[in-house]
Amino acid sequence: MTDLPGELLPTTRRALLHRIAVAQAEGRTPSLVAGVVRDGRLVWSGARSMVDGHAPTPDVQYRIGSLTKTFIAVLVLRLRDEGLLDLADPLARHLPGTPADGATIAQLLAHSAGLAAETPGPWWERTDGDLRPELSDLLEPEAPLKHPAGRRHHYSNPGYALLGALVEKLRGEPWGEVLRREVLTPLGMDRTTLLPEHPHAGGFAVHPWADVMLPEPLTDTGLMGPAGQLWSTAADLARWAAFLAGGGDGNALGGEKALRGEKALGGGGDGKALDGEKVLAAATLAEMRRPAVGPDNPDWTTAYGLGLQLLRHEGRVLYGHSGSMPGFTAGLWVSEQDGLAALALSNATTGANTPLLAAQLITLTAEHEPRIPAPWRPLPEVDAELLALTGPWYWGVAPHALRLTADRGLELGPLAGGNRSSRFRAEPDGTWTGLDNYYAGETLRVVRSADGTVSHLDLGSFVLTREPYGPDTAVPGGVDPQGWRAY
Repeated sequence: MTDLPGELLPTTRRALLHRIAVAQAEGRTPSLVAGVVRDGRLVWSGARSMVDGHAPTPDVQYRIGSLTKTFIAVLVLRLRDEGLLDLADPLARHLPGTPADGATIAQLLAHSAGLAAETPGPWWERTDGDLRPELSDLLEPEAPLKHPAGRRHHYSNPGYALLGALVEKLRGEPWGEVLRREVLTPLGMDRTTLLPEHPHAGGFAVHPWADVMLPEPLTDTGLMGPAGQLWSTAADLARWAAFLAGGGDGNALGGEKALRGEKALGGGGDGKALDGEKVLAAATLAEMRRPAVGPDNPDWTTAYGLGLQLLRHEGRVLYGHSGSMPGFTAGLWVSEQDGLAALALSNATTGANTPLLAAQLITLTAEHEPRIPAPWRPLPEVDAELLALTGPWYWGVAPHALRLTADRGLELGPLAGGNRSSRFRAEPDGTWTGLDNYYAGETLRVVRSADGTVSHLDLGSFVLTREPYGPDTAVPGGVDPQGWRAY
């Protein structure tokens, strides 16, 4: 176990160590390394190994499998944010001639393009990429679709291989080099690579009925690399977790300081700054973790955004990704509500359920050390006109409350409860844009009378007035001229 700056309490560390020790022993994995991130820093890491005295450090590389997809998604969304593509574009607009020409970029990111889950021919994870030299080799040209596009989530490894090829086409260089320059270097992740670099773990298969092992091949998967090629470390993935948490209000892990380089994260205080905003805007990171295809039922336990998996675990909604390749499994999750993230890596093909383990580490830490909220503080300044807008408003006769938040933001919600509470971001033109729930993306406007006084609020054609159905000039359809009366 490694003690790190801002470390957890001894009882918490003991519980975490016990949990990974059980996972390594019961999962029969040669080695396992895990970490917990809080306030943008790796505050605990632990490891277990079959060799006494040789437990891996947070700097030892493991193959991270489909966690690679989260990196590819960031590269694609950078292209979108730069205006080089639209998520609604069909792939053929930028990368013509593949078996998935009609799939949109958003569908590929969300695994909703209906593409086959795997490549034709030999299993790509255990065979050399030279067996699939062309993009046409990644899907069956005659029948690439298994489901109608856009209708359901169907995980597709070839779909992310095509996204990696899209990045190469628009950037004019290999996706691994683009990743290094645009993402890994700004975030200080110099131990995340396409091929293993010393020190790294070897991958093994463990016999299901006997305690014996078989080495797994360490393949270069070629064109399928964007689906699961990367190697990384606990320290680097802690930095990645802090970066992914930078969406929304920028404080999911208390990570604003870490993202701006105050205090090191990973490896025990190396002083490397996280340049998160230069990699991807906070609003885009928040977009990644919203479900892109609706879950099948209200009791959903898993969903998928734009390159990020969502998981309900022990009453929490987590986002991140799982990963596996022959000889390795990985899991990384972020809990926004707890300001925590956790990761787990193993070097066995099966056995230790590292995605579940990472989720359990979040739960353990949150239960032992619940998040202490930041102290209430008044706004540093206030606009009198905005302050005058706060208080009760009525949609018809339904009372709502409008609150003023930081950065000229607003929050509107029904006083009787319900699911239509939304936050709004101030825009330069004096309007506000909904950030979440029913009014996400909708525009809130202040409508004034001829004398300049506020008449009502217009929210996507809904009118909110200061009195129930009043003034009558603002109410769609008018108001009965006799007004309120008893019967």
